[in-house]
Amino acid sequence: MSNFSPSDVVLKIEGLVTSFRTDDGVVTALEGVSFEISRGKTLGIVGESGCGKSVTSLSIMRLLPNGVGKIEAGKVIFDGKDLVTLPESEMRDLRGNRIAMIFQEPMTALNPVFTAGEQIIEVFMTHRHMSRAEARKAALEMMEMVRIPDPDRRLDEYPHQMSGGMKQRVMIAMALACKPAVIIADEPTTALDVTIQSQILRLMQDLQKQTGTSIAFITHDLGVIAEVADEVVVMYAGKVIEKADVTAIFDRPLHPYTKGLLASIPHAGQSRDSKLPTIKGSVPSLKDLPAGCRFFGRCPYRQTRCEKENPTLMYEESTHGVACHFFADIAANKIKANYDGLGGE
Repeated sequence: MSNFSPSDVVLKIEGLVTSFRTDDGVVTALEGVSFEISRGKTLGIVGESGCGKSVTSLSIMRLLPNGVGKIEAGKVIFDGKDLVTLPESEMRDLRGNRIAMIFQEPMTALNPVFTAGEQIIEVFMTHRHMSRAEARKAALEMMEMVRIPDPDRRLDEYPHQMSGGMKQRVMIAMALACKPAVIIADEPTTALDVTIQSQILRLMQDLQKQTGTSIAFITHDLGVIAEVADEVVVMYAGKVIEKADVTAIFDRPLHPYTKGLLASIPHAGQSRDSKLPTIKGSVPSLKDLPAGCRFFGRCPYRQTRCEKENPTLMYEESTHGVACHFFADIAANKIKANYDGLGGE
């Protein structure tokens, strides 16, 4: 369910199930993940490490480790086509062209033996079939667009000669080179200091306004989500447990996990000596998931029913989805939080 009509949806994920083969057997990393990315908007995908955010992005791009990761079920609809069943040759044409990805660590995503310019040039030559001279001119324009200083010189520099923020700008230039309909940004500012992070976020917002591209912004940082997202998907242990527009998520979170994440954010006026609330325990192992709600072992609102029955996504007012048996009672303060018996800090 969405605030937007079908014509406004650029990418639709339906019931995505992804598994991995391990030494201990097959584990399901994503179970029934569904959401939409609206045209020209930013969807924030948030959750702790291990909740399935990056696996979701790799599944959409069909970049799962060969022979290890597998999409078991579900659809990824783009331009009327299901990317899950698309021939690999067509998928290669889409990657970096109509759908692009910005990775978390540019030092490992960029090839260290090629200059930054060469790597942008390759995108134009591969997907736009430009001559080398044309591609070099276009690469220079892209470096100017992402505000890389002295782009003529930087074009011929290697990744190791650049700062983290500069490398991330090169990654953004590569992603935007072919004016994609969708960019998937997987924790693109995590490795950067706060000042550079702010610059990169502002750059991506400005470029989105110029190009009209849609962005899936994956992060564990709710502060970043508040700054960039129009809509938000909250994931936990391989499932979507809440989704709504960004205002609803911050003003009226309905899932106990989302409430816990928001409570752990420092706020203005807070004493330096005051202790931030934490969500006790940790995300359950995918090899040993509980039978009922996956958040059961950490939930201060848990009831007997939660231990055995896994909640499905239900909707309040048709646009705010939440996977919790008792979200209405929690919102109405009919169920009080009880931290006795929960896991450690």
